[in-house]
Amino acid sequence: MTAYMFMKKVMRRGDQLMSKSREGEGRGAGVGKQKIIKMIRSKRKPEFLRHLWWKFPKFSNDPKWRRPKGIDNPIRAKEKGYPPIVSVGYRTPRSIRGLHPSGLRPVVVYNVRELECLDPSEVIIYVGSTVGTRKRSELIKKAQEMGFLVANAR
Repeated sequence: MTAYMFMKKVMRRGDQLMSKSREGEGRGAGVGKQKIIKMIRSKRKPEFLRHLWWKFPKFSNDPKWRRPKGIDNPIRAKEKGYPPIVSVGYRTPRSIRGLHPSGLRPVVVYNVRELECLDPSEVIIYVGSTVGTRKRSELIKKAQEMGFLVANAR
């Protein structure tokens, strides 16, 4: 068996496994609303800050994550007593990824027509930032009449 044939077989097997694992699986399929909200509230993720952010003022002004690449870097080596390094294990579970803390899926809306195709029990509305004051007030009034929650209503 050549390497090409082996890879083709592995790829085909992977596709079969993926299609089986996704059958009947939507966002939060089979998970109750209260359980989703509980999962969202209980998720914990450390604050990932760059190496030596505590030592240099230039890093404390902008302490966002930068991957440590040095050969002797203790954070990269995951040594005891140093902050955690970003890894895939901290990722949010698929069933709650991207959801609002209320358990609803956030949707950005720019006009009243976009509200008509949405379900108030599944989504929470954000009014687009480019919508003017007059249209924004109309949109918020209509959304609340239809039973939507509006996250950024002013």
